[in-house]
Amino acid sequence: MELIDGLAPSSADFRAFGFVGLGHFTTMLVHRGAARGLGLHLDRLAADGRALFDIDLDVDLVRMRIREAIADEPQTVIVRVTLFDPTLTLERPGADASPRILVSPRPAPTGSPGPLRVRTTVFGRQDPEIKHTGLFGALYERRLAQRAGVDDAVFVDPNGRLSEGPTWNIGFVRDGDIIWADGDALAGVTQALIGGASEIVSLADLPRMAAAFATGSGAGIRPIASIDEHSWPTDHPTFDRIRDAYAAVPFEII
Repeated sequence: MELIDGLAPSSADFRAFGFVGLGHFTTMLVHRGAARGLGLHLDRLAADGRALFDIDLDVDLVRMRIREAIADEPQTVIVRVTLFDPTLTLERPGADASPRILVSPRPAPTGSPGPLRVRTTVFGRQDPEIKHTGLFGALYERRLAQRAGVDDAVFVDPNGRLSEGPTWNIGFVRDGDIIWADGDALAGVTQALIGGASEIVSLADLPRMAAAFATGSGAGIRPIASIDEHSWPTDHPTFDRIRDAYAAVPFEII
C-alpha cells in the first residue's frame, strides 16, 4: 500500500509534490521483506537528503516506513522510497525542510526482460550524482527514442563519451572483464554489487566491446542488443557469470 509517513496519502500531498517536484528517491526489489544492497540504498537516501534538504535522515525510520507499506503486498515487489517536503513552495524552495517519506510499492516484473535496442543522444541529467525526481529530460529522451522505433536512449556528452540510460547504468564486457561507462552518471547500487572497473567509454570504443548490458535494481541485468548501428550478441557467456554473482548477493532484512 502506498503510504506517506505511514499514512494513506491525500490529494493535497500529491498536489504539493506535483507543483514543486523537488525530491529524491531510491528504488529496490524487495523479496520477503528483504532487499539486496539495502545498506547502499539507505546510504544513498541519507547522502541525497544532506545534499538536497540539508537533513540528517533517520534511516531506521525509513526502514519502518518500508515495512509498513509492504505489510499487505505480495512477497516480491518493487519499492520506491521518495523524500519530499510538501511545505516547500516555488517561491521559497530554500526554506528549512522536513521531508516526508513516501513509500510506493508496485508489482515486480515476471520473467527476464528482453534485450534493449538503444540510440545515443547528447544529454546529461542535472546533478547526476543525486537520484532526484527531476526526470522530465531523461524520460523525454526515452519517449523520443521509442517514437523513433527503438527501446530506449543512452546518453553521451558532446565528445561521444557514454554516461547512463534514463533509469539505468550501462556496462560492457571486454576480454571477459566488466567495464562500466565512467561518464557523469548516478552510481548504481546494482553496479556496486556486481563490481568491475570503470573507465571512459566513447562511441569509438564500441567495436572493441564483446557485449553490452544495462543494470538497475528493478530489472537486474538486461542485455543490450544494439547502440545505434553497432550490435552485439545477447547471450554472451559472461552474462551468466554476472547474473550468478548478482544472485549470490545476500538479501538484507528491512
